Amino acid sequence: MLASGFTAAPISKSFCFGLTISSILASVTDTKYLFHIQLVPHIWRFKQFWRLLVWQSCYNNSTELLFGVMMLYHLRVIERLYGSRKFASFVMSNLPPTLLLPPLVLALLRPLTFSTMNILPAGPTPIIFALLAQYHATIPTVYKYRLRLSSSATDALTFSDKSIVYLLAAQLALSSLPGSMLSAAIGWFIGSAWRSDLGPEVWTSWRIPTWATGAKQESSQDFQRLRRRLEGEGGGAGSAIDEVDGEMRRRGLDQEALD
Repeated sequence: MLASGFTAAPISKSFCFGLTISSILASVTDTKYLFHIQLVPHIWRFKQFWRLLVWQSCYNNSTELLFGVMMLYHLRVIERLYGSRKFASFVMSNLPPTLLLPPLVLALLRPLTFSTMNILPAGPTPIIFALLAQYHATIPTVYKYRLRLSSSATDALTFSDKSIVYLLAAQLALSSLPGSMLSAAIGWFIGSAWRSDLGPEVWTSWRIPTWATGAKQESSQDFQRLRRRLEGEGGGAGSAIDEVDGEMRRRGLDQEALD
């Protein structure tokens, strides 16, 4: 049975609530103007480099917030697949490049577009599209369906259970052109590069400490303690000990797969 809500996805839940609260606070306190980036005048003229660190903190309008949170809700399956530790490690390791690379690319494109591209809208669109790249590569299609536009059998559109996620992503990428499209494209590129091990090894292999996600790290001492207890019980313990050894090997393989 498929788990509903944010079951087994505490990081995704915190991300959704944190993004919603920060966006509402920015609107209520009338500080939304502090979070987007304009190369001119924010960076070149006023030297407000702190914007490079905060521009993904919130969304500046309710439409982007709605689609951003809906995207995060659908992408919670990545956390269930990776586990909370690997998912949080992915977000943290991809946060620096998604923060700094879009403004850098925007600075390179601005003179080529005759200053048309000058604004990066606020919001974590790059990190969401980095997660979408993982979703695209790892989550299989469960079913497909066709939407007939006329009585002709050939005049039909084919959709799948993943189509709703891509439609939400398209709406988010097109919400504040051209900056939102640039953020989405760079986020997808970074997520694909992380998955393909195109960067430094430490970038893809780094993991946050186990205690940071609230998970309890299982040690071999727990299994050894259980083994000694079973040995002390005598009869019928042989098969139980074999089961413990098999469980230890299985969990070791699972942990390697998650890391």
